[in-house]
Amino acid sequence: MSNKVIYAIYNDDDILMDAVKKTRAAHHHIEEVFTPFPVHGLDKAMGLAPTRLAICAFLYGCVGISVATTMMSYIMIHDWPQDIGGKPSFSFIQNMPSFVPIMFEMTVFFAAHLMVITFYMRSRLWPFKEAENPDVRTTDDHFLMEVAVNDNEAELVSFFEGTGAVEVKVIEKN
Repeated sequence: MSNKVIYAIYNDDDILMDAVKKTRAAHHHIEEVFTPFPVHGLDKAMGLAPTRLAICAFLYGCVGISVATTMMSYIMIHDWPQDIGGKPSFSFIQNMPSFVPIMFEMTVFFAAHLMVITFYMRSRLWPFKEAENPDVRTTDDHFLMEVAVNDNEAELVSFFEGTGAVEVKVIEKN
């Protein structure tokens, strides 16, 4: 089986959106789209599922508030109770109002840091990883759509030329 892909290069985001919709309507598999800036609605047009990172953020926030509550309960109530400003130290519930800012900050801290780690792992962005940019123009002013070729190379080339592509290349991918 060949690992050929077609790179259809566009110079306008509206033309790209129309091409993505036509490509999906023709039941061709879009591998990836490279753009110099975020294009609103492109993920829906490509048929990508909504992200589940928000669920991870909620779970990480729950871990953060749990760690904060456990930490404050142990440190401030059980291990080293102190009388600070006349506040009693023998009950977590009585001290709860003064603990709320710490609980909030730890929730945000855990959610933010673990979300970054999750995003990098999910995106396979490891340290010192080489960039996977197929055409340097996609960082400036061009848009590239990568579509898998399944023994229909000539048909796809003519299809993408008809969608308004500035350039269509067939590439052997590793």
